[in-house]
Amino acid sequence: MKSKLFRRSPCTFIPYASMALFLSPGLSMALNPTKNVNTAIQRVIQQEVEVKGVVVNQDHAFIQGVSISVKGASGHSTQTNEKGEFTLKVPVNATLIFSSIGYTGQEIKLTAGQRVIQVTLQSNESVMDEVVVVGYGTQKKSDLTGSVSSINANQINAFPLAGTAQALQGRAPGVSVTSTNGEPGKAPRVRVRGGTSINASSDPLYVVDGFPGSSAPAPEDVESIEVLKDASATAIYGSRGANGVIMITTKKGRSGKPVIELNNSFASQKVGKRLNLLNASEFASYINDTYLNAGNTNLPFPDPESLGEGTDWQDLIFRNGNQLNNQISISGGSDNVKYYTSVNHFGQKGTVINSDFRRLSGNSNLEMKVSDRIKIGTRLMFNRNKLNGVRTQESSSGTTGAGVISAALRFEPTQGVYDEEGNYTLKQFGDPHDNPVAVATERENEVVTDLFQGNGFVELGILKNLIFRSTFGVQVSNQRTGSYVSKELVEGRNFGGVGSIAAHKNTNFINENFLTYTQTFHEDHNLNAMAGYSYQSSRNEIWQSNNRNFISDSFSYWNLGAGSNYQNASSSLEDWIMSSFYGRLNYNYKNRYFITATGRYDGSSKFGENNKWAFFPSGALAWNVSQEPFMESLTWLSNLKLRTSYGETGNSEIGSYQSLARFSPTLTTMDGNPVNAVRPTNVANPNLTWETTKQTDAGLDIGILKSRINLSIDYYYKKTINLLYQVPLPLYSGFTTALQNVGSVQNKGWEFGLQTTNLNGVLNWKTDFNISFNRNKILQLPGGEIRYNTIPGHMLSTDSQLLREGEVLGAFFGWVTDGIYQQGDDFNAQPNKKPGDLRYKDLFGRDANNQLISGADGVVNADDRTIIGNPNPDFTFGFNNDFKYKNFDLNIFMQGSYGNDMLNITRMELDWMAGKGNATKDALRRWTPTNTHTDVPRASSANNPEVSSRWVEDGSYLRLKNLALGYNFSAESLEKIHLKYLRIYVSAQNIWTWTNYTGFDPEVSYQDSNRNIGLDYMGYPNIKSYTVGLNVRF
Repeated sequence: MKSKLFRRSPCTFIPYASMALFLSPGLSMALNPTKNVNTAIQRVIQQEVEVKGVVVNQDHAFIQGVSISVKGASGHSTQTNEKGEFTLKVPVNATLIFSSIGYTGQEIKLTAGQRVIQVTLQSNESVMDEVVVVGYGTQKKSDLTGSVSSINANQINAFPLAGTAQALQGRAPGVSVTSTNGEPGKAPRVRVRGGTSINASSDPLYVVDGFPGSSAPAPEDVESIEVLKDASATAIYGSRGANGVIMITTKKGRSGKPVIELNNSFASQKVGKRLNLLNASEFASYINDTYLNAGNTNLPFPDPESLGEGTDWQDLIFRNGNQLNNQISISGGSDNVKYYTSVNHFGQKGTVINSDFRRLSGNSNLEMKVSDRIKIGTRLMFNRNKLNGVRTQESSSGTTGAGVISAALRFEPTQGVYDEEGNYTLKQFGDPHDNPVAVATERENEVVTDLFQGNGFVELGILKNLIFRSTFGVQVSNQRTGSYVSKELVEGRNFGGVGSIAAHKNTNFINENFLTYTQTFHEDHNLNAMAGYSYQSSRNEIWQSNNRNFISDSFSYWNLGAGSNYQNASSSLEDWIMSSFYGRLNYNYKNRYFITATGRYDGSSKFGENNKWAFFPSGALAWNVSQEPFMESLTWLSNLKLRTSYGETGNSEIGSYQSLARFSPTLTTMDGNPVNAVRPTNVANPNLTWETTKQTDAGLDIGILKSRINLSIDYYYKKTINLLYQVPLPLYSGFTTALQNVGSVQNKGWEFGLQTTNLNGVLNWKTDFNISFNRNKILQLPGGEIRYNTIPGHMLSTDSQLLREGEVLGAFFGWVTDGIYQQGDDFNAQPNKKPGDLRYKDLFGRDANNQLISGADGVVNADDRTIIGNPNPDFTFGFNNDFKYKNFDLNIFMQGSYGNDMLNITRMELDWMAGKGNATKDALRRWTPTNTHTDVPRASSANNPEVSSRWVEDGSYLRLKNLALGYNFSAESLEKIHLKYLRIYVSAQNIWTWTNYTGFDPEVSYQDSNRNIGLDYMGYPNIKSYTVGLNVRF
C-alpha cells in the first residue's frame, strides 16, 4: 500500500517547496555565522538618521498610503498614515523616492542635517490611466496595440447611477448606450461599434474581475471600466468577443489603517416631458367631427364647450419620484493582506404611480500574499433587486391589454376615475379598455432577483518571470416573477381574476488556468506570453404556474390553488458547455515597435455536430514614433503612435439546442378522446456554426505639450458572416423554417477621442470630448429582402420595417405622404379618398413581367411603399468639462445623438384622426372645409393606422446629462472633527434636452433588438433629477 503522501496531487507539494525555499537563506545564515556581523550592524546604525515628514496634495490635503523608499538601498521603506505622516531611518544624504497611485512621483535628496521634510505630490490622472485591464492581464497604455477606452472611478461616480452600464453613456467613443424605457431599474441598451447580428444578441460580454459572463456590481464598487473594441483586444475571448468586451475592475484594499467611507445621496425626480393632449371640450368637438364626417348627425356631445378642461390623466398617473442611494465601505490591509468590503442600498420611487425599484447589494474583495511566490484572493458579490412594475410598451393594447401610459394618453378626458356607481370607468370610444388609474393599481407585477457571484484565485510564481494563475467562479441567479390581474379590470372580470407565478434559476461555473511569462532580453527586447485553458458550464431552469377564476383578489398570486380554471403549467431546462484554449504573445523592441498575436480555440455544445469547434485569431502592429531618436528635437510632441490590427471573433449567443431536431407537446384525439402527443417542430442542422465577425482597425494616438492634449483616432471595418436566420422551408417538408447560416452585415466607422488640460493652476479645467460615426449595411440576406411589422397588434397596421441587401438594419418602411387631398384634386390614384384625407406619392409600378419598377403608374397601392427612415444616427458624442477652483469642483457633462430617425408609433395611435381616443393638440389643426392649409387630415372613422412618413421624426438630441457643484473640506478643518475627507455636492441630471422630437423622449426603444431600433410606443418617460449628496471618509 502506497503512502498517503504520494497519492496527493503534485500541486500539494507547492506550499512545502515554497516554504523550504523561503527558509533556506535564513537557514544558511544560521549555519554559517560571521563573527563580525555585530560590528557591521553597529557601523550601519551609526551612519543612519531618522527623518520625519508629511505628504500632501496640491490642495494641501493629507495623502495616506504614499510609499517612501530610499534610492539604491533595500530594506528602507514605509508608508504615510492617515495624516500623511511618516518616520523612516535612512542613510545620511539619502535620496527619498515618493510614489502613490494617481500622483506624479518625486525624488528628493536630503541635505546635510535635514531631519524634517514636507512633500507636495501633484495629481496626475494619466498615471492612473497608464495601466489598463485587458483580457487575462494588464498592459501599459503606451504598450497597447488594440483599441481600448477607459473610464475611471471619478467618471463613474460623477452622479448617482442605477446601474454600472449607464456610466458608459457619452464617455467612450464607439460605445452607444441608450435607454429603452424610463422604468426604474431598467437596464440600458449597449452596443460597441454597432449591431453585428440580425437575430443573435449584440450585447457585449461583461468580464468582472476576470469572470466572463458575470453581472456588473453597483457603480460605487467599481474602480475602472475598460471597453475592448477591436479584434486585437477582444479575440482573446473568441466566440464571445464579436460584440465587444467590457472589463470591470472592482475596488480593492490598500496597505494602511482601515478606511471607512460613506457615500449618500438623495434625488427628487419628475417626468421630463408631458404630451400636450386635447382637453374635454376640444376632445368632444373632435369626436363630433368624426361623427359628422361619417354622415351621422346623432352627436355624442351636444355642447362640447360646457365640458371645460375635464380630466388630465397624465396628472393622475405621474407623480414626483425620488431616489435614495447609500453605500458604506471599509478597506485597508497590510503588505500581505488587503481587503475591501461594502454594502449598498439603492431605492427609487417611480414617477408613475405604483412603480418602484429597490436594490441591496454587497461586495467583498480579499487578497493575501501567502509567501513571496504565492498569492490568493476572493471576490464575492451579492445582489437583491425588487421591482414593482407597471405595464408599459405593451405588444398589444386592446380591450384587455392597455398599459398605464397608453391608457393615460388615449382615455377620454370627458370621464373621471369612477362612474356614478363607484366602479372604474371604461373607455367609450374605440377599444373599451380600463382607465389608467385602474391599470396602475389593479394590475400587479413584482419581480425579485437574487444574485450571488463569487470567484477565487491562486497565483503561483513558478519562476522569476513565470506566473501561474488559476481562478474558479460561480454565479447563481434566482428570479421570481409574480403577476395578478384583479377582477376590477376587464381582463380580470372576463376570467374571474388572472394569476401567475414564474421562477428562473441560472447557475454558471467557470474555471480559468493560465501561465504568464515576462522577459526582457538584452535590455531592448521585451516579451510577454500568456497561454491558458478555460471551462465554463451553464444551466437554466424555468418553471411557471397559472390559474384563473378566484373567489377573492385578496391573496393576489400567492394563492393560485384557490382558482378553479387551471391553466397549463410549464417548465424547461437548458444547459450548455464551452471549453477553450487560448494564448497571446506581446513583443516590443525598445518600446518603439510592438507586435501582438492572439488566438483562441473554442468548443461549444450549442452548435452543430460538424462545427462545434472554431479558431479565432488576431494580430496587431504598433509603432511608437515618439520614441525614435529623430523625434527628440520635437519636445512639444509627447506621444505619437500608429496602430493597426486584424482579427476574427464569434457570436455564440443563441439557444442551446438550435442545431438539433426537436419535438414539442401537442394535443390530439384518438377515438374521439383528447390525448397528449408530440410533433416535430425543428429540423436538425449538423452544420450550424458561429456567426463570425472579421474586423480591421487602424488607429493613431497623439500627445502634445507633455500630454496636456491627447487625441485618439480609430477607423474600423467589421464584417459579420454566417448570420443565423430562420429560412422558410417548402410546405411539403412538414416544417415552416430552419435555422441556417446565411447572410452578412457590415459596420464601419470613425472614432475620435480628445482629452485636454486647458488650465492647470489655481483654476484647473479639463475637457473630454468624443464622437463616433458608424455606418451599418446588410450585405447578404435570404431572398434579398424581408418585411416585418412591429406595430402593436391591436392597431392592425401595415408592415413597419424592412431588411434589404444594401440597406441599414431595421429601416422604416411605408408610404411617403404628399400632403392633403383638396377639393378639385384628381382622386384616380386613390379613388377611395375624399377631400381632407392623406395623399401618398405614386412611386412605383409593374412592368409586363409583373416586376416592380421605379416610376408612377397612376395607382397608389402597397407597391408604392419604400424606405422612409433610418433609425441609426449619423454620429453620437459626449462632451465633459471638469473645473476645480480651490475647494470647489464643477462638472458639466453633455451627451447627444444626431441624424437618427424615430418612428413615433405613440403619435401614430393618437393622431390618425379616426376618433378612437384622445389626440394631441395637433388635432386642433385638422382639415376642415374652412381650414385647408394644414398637414393634419380630417377627422374620419375611415382613416387607417398606416405606416407612412407622417410618423417619422428627427430623433436628434443634445442633453445636459449632468451638472454638479461640489465642495471639498480642507484637511485642516476636518482634523478637528476626526475626518479624513468630506465632500458635499448638488447636481442635476437630464434637466435640459434640445430636440425636435415630439414624443416624451428621443432616447427610447420599443421591443428593442438589432432589428427594432428607433421605435417609440407608450414608453415609461425618462426623468429629470435634482440631487444632493455627500462623501465622507473616516
